[in-house]
Amino acid sequence: MNVDLAGKVAVVTGAGNGIGRAIALAFARQGADVVAVDVEEAAGSQVVDDIRALGRRSHLVRADITDAAAMAAMAGHVVERFGAIHLLVNNAGVSLNTPLERRPFHEFDLATWDRVIRTNLTGSFHCARAVAGVMVNRGYGKIVNIGSVMGLVPTRNQAAYAASKAGLLQLTRLMALDLAPHGINVNAIAPGSILTRTTKTKFYENPDATEKVESILSHIPMKRPGQPEDVANAALFLVSDTSSYVTGHVLTVDGGWTCGFTRDW
Repeated sequence: MNVDLAGKVAVVTGAGNGIGRAIALAFARQGADVVAVDVEEAAGSQVVDDIRALGRRSHLVRADITDAAAMAAMAGHVVERFGAIHLLVNNAGVSLNTPLERRPFHEFDLATWDRVIRTNLTGSFHCARAVAGVMVNRGYGKIVNIGSVMGLVPTRNQAAYAASKAGLLQLTRLMALDLAPHGINVNAIAPGSILTRTTKTKFYENPDATEKVESILSHIPMKRPGQPEDVANAALFLVSDTSSYVTGHVLTVDGGWTCGFTRDW
């Protein structure tokens, strides 16, 4: 997808891997300078090197989005170094990866609940709040929150993840209402099953997960997982001038997962 992001400064959280990495590189290919925010220094440094190889300015801020003070400092640092923040993608988050973490609601671990909500919802709030202050002062900005289809259609045993992503989608709408008078568009993307390093290892390249993969694909009308670039293309649209009249919207990128597809009986 070709859009003109020349002269724009983007902040992408969780930029070192998967969807975040694909978005950061897509923005750079379209002319943006990109600040990668990540807790993993090695992965974050690699994407910064790859962005610079494309001829764009880039910088790694190693910080935890759950730390409100760190996010405020990040926003100030980016403005000092790059002069502005035009675009923000709130992508950093955590999921439930072990059987011990995936429990029925009435047995759900409280520490897991707190960690997931603190990261996926409160952490995104901290980052967006810090960056929105910069955007309000300029009268311009584009914010994209990366949610999940599980914020729309929950699956069993994932109370914290589903609640955190549903909360993020509703926070997106609230942000859109509050920030529209300041020239800021706020939207969300709800990806379905995306072929990242984690899902490859856990599902799609794991011979022990064949039954699980078949179950996942049975809920996807297109019968395949998506690619990180599919989400990146959606993000490009939402930060481009083409979407200037779109705000408060949740764009699903899920192969049809949430359109009500069921097996034929």
